[in-house]
Formats: sequence, C-alpha cells, structure tokens
Amino acid sequence: MQTIYTFVPSPEHHFPDHPEAPARLELLELAANPAAQPFPFSIARTADVTRVHPASMLERLQSACMDGPGLIDPAPTYVTAESYDAAMLAAGASLAATRAVVSGQARNAFAIVRPPGHHAEPLHPMGFCLLNNVAIAAQDALADGLERVMVVDYDAHHGNGTEKAFWTEARAGYFSTHQENIYPGSGSLQGAPHAKGRIADFPLPARSGDKCFVRIFDEVLAPLVRAFKPGLLLVSAGFDAHWSDPLTSLGLSTSGYYAISKKLVDLADELCNGRIVFVLEGGYDPRNVANGIQAVFAALSHTSPGTSSQPLNPTDPSPYPEPDISKRIEAFKNWHSLQ
Repeated sequence: MQTIYTFVPSPEHHFPDHPEAPARLELLELAANPAAQPFPFSIARTADVTRVHPASMLERLQSACMDGPGLIDPAPTYVTAESYDAAMLAAGASLAATRAVVSGQARNAFAIVRPPGHHAEPLHPMGFCLLNNVAIAAQDALADGLERVMVVDYDAHHGNGTEKAFWTEARAGYFSTHQENIYPGSGSLQGAPHAKGRIADFPLPARSGDKCFVRIFDEVLAPLVRAFKPGLLLVSAGFDAHWSDPLTSLGLSTSGYYAISKKLVDLADELCNGRIVFVLEGGYDPRNVANGIQAVFAALSHTSPGTSSQPLNPTDPSPYPEPDISKRIEAFKNWHSLQ
C-alpha cells in the first residue's frame, strides 16, 4: 500500500485581502513527493455531509453563497458564489482520502483542501470554515464500521466545531493543542468534564514550540490515544502554529512539525494498523504551509526530512525562548487520570 493525497487546487473561494486565500498554497510543490500518489475524488454527497451538518444548515449556507460575496460571521468568515461548491469539494476530498485508508486501498493519506473546516459547528459556519471536513470524515468512518476514531488537532486555534460535533459521540475522540486566549476563545483544559479521556484540550502559552509539543505528544497525547484505542487517527493539520505565522504566536518550526507528525504516524502504526489521514486546516504564510506539508509527507512515507525525495527547509528554528509547561502537563494528567 502507498501514501496518497487528494488536492483541491485553490478554488476561487476567496475575498480580497483575506488570509484564507488561494495564495496559501501557491508555493506547494506536490511533485516533490514521489512516494505519494494523487487519488481521485468527487464532490461530497449531501447524505455524507448531513451526518454532521443538518440539511437546514446546508440550505442556509447555499443560499448565503448564492447571495454573495459577503461576510456571514464576524471572524470574518466570507462566502462567494463559488464557496458552497468549494466546501462540498473539500469535504469530498477528505472523504475520499479517508475511505481509501479505511478500506485498505492506501496506507495513509493527506487531504490538502481549502476552505478549512475545524471551526465549523454542526449548525454554524465560522472562523474561515464552512463545513467540518474532518468531522464529516470521522462520522463516515464510523458509519463504515470502525468502532472508534480520534482527531488530533495541532492547528494554533481550538477546533470548536469538531469538539461540538463529537460532544455526545462516544465513539469519537478529540485532542487539541492551541494557543490560549485567541480565537475562538474555547478549549479550556477542563472544558469538557463529561468526556474526560475522550475530549481533551491543551491550551498553550505563546511561544510554545518544538520542545513543548514533543513533551505534550510524548507525555499526554500518546497515553491518551492508547487508552482510547481508536481504529483510525485523523489529524487536523494547521500550520499556523509555526513561529512566524502572521495570525498567531506559537513556536513550532518545520522540524517540529515533522517530529509531531512522525509521532502520530508511529501511533497509528502501533494502534490503528497504520490508518492515519491528515486534513489541512489553517496556516497563513505560504512558505510555512508548503514546508509543513512536505514535513507531513516525509512522516507519512517514513523518510527523513531533507532527503532528495522529500526536500524541505528544516532550518527555521524559533528565535524565541519557550515557556515551561510542566505544571500544565501535570494538571492535564490529573484531569484525565493519566497518572
């Protein structure tokens, strides 16, 4: 089996001077990943999307797009006449990648899509997101017979939409690292008391970078995933946690993205028969997005970053000192009974 990817080539879903624009992907060179092969996909069916978003929400969204261009929430989230089809295509690409991995057609996958999805709640588009691609893929995998799935979200912003979609879904787990006190304002460490061990949020102070993320993934994420025992890992891969992203203030480097992505691939190999699918979320510097995607492909194909088959730029360490998150790790362990 091989690594596959689905790619939605920068649909004309954009608003002037908005950060969620086609330029986000303009430096991506998919030909630099010979170990990964493109995979066909089509627009999502309404029946697949309504596992997360009711038909009434889709009707409102489609109507708003037809009336566009314009803003539909204060994030600002915008729509144009092309936005509804773009969102359904992004959902379709995420579904195709996930189905290929669940069925055994592919070893693992990356859905490189826009618009992103993890802020989109079941009833409300928000935060640059129209449909929740990763939640739709998760519910599809559960409908296909998997007993449990888990989403790991390392975007710099909390995936409030994914969390809400999973709020009462005992078969779906959610773990998020995100910068504290920024949009959307959710994701406190003790924010889901009814779902300890299944819904887990790790808010981070500014400038938390490679060392902090490696500690979190080793000390709290790995035991959490092992206890939940998912049959599939889905990753909300946001590259706005890079230290030079224009919208956020975390501290990951390209090497850090490779390190945490490899840890997730290794966990999938250990627990899920290798089944893991990355789905693109945020990231607003085109170079960081391109480098981050190459880092993920290196992890998926079990090659080292910087080799001739996986060229990327790992020499972009954060210039900022990292905070000490030891007390926060202990608090997380206590809350989720990981001691």
